[in-house]
Amino acid sequence: MENELETKGTHQEDDVARPERAERLALRLPLALTLISLLIWFGFQTVALVLERNNLIGVSSNFAAAMQEAEKMRAQLQALITQTAELASKGNASAKAAIEGLQKKGIPLESILPPGK
Repeated sequence: MENELETKGTHQEDDVARPERAERLALRLPLALTLISLLIWFGFQTVALVLERNNLIGVSSNFAAAMQEAEKMRAQLQALITQTAELASKGNASAKAAIEGLQKKGIPLESILPPGK
């Protein structure tokens, strides 16, 4: 009888211990899945951002040559307008007409024209 009671008591203790172990495993699985999914998400975002950065660098380098050409053209146009303004200040009728036409179109020439005009 005593052996039976001890055996029953031992089984009851094991039964109490088993659900705790099962609960621990049940809590670990969602935590592990959450951590794994976060790791995958951050990895995906990192790869996507690196690829996007490389694409933007490529586009920027493509526009660099066009920007240099635009700056050259702007400098040439500025020199041409400056020379035309000088001719207009010396009394050239065609240059005066060209300067007046540029002003009518809304091109700012205040910095180019001499202060006397």
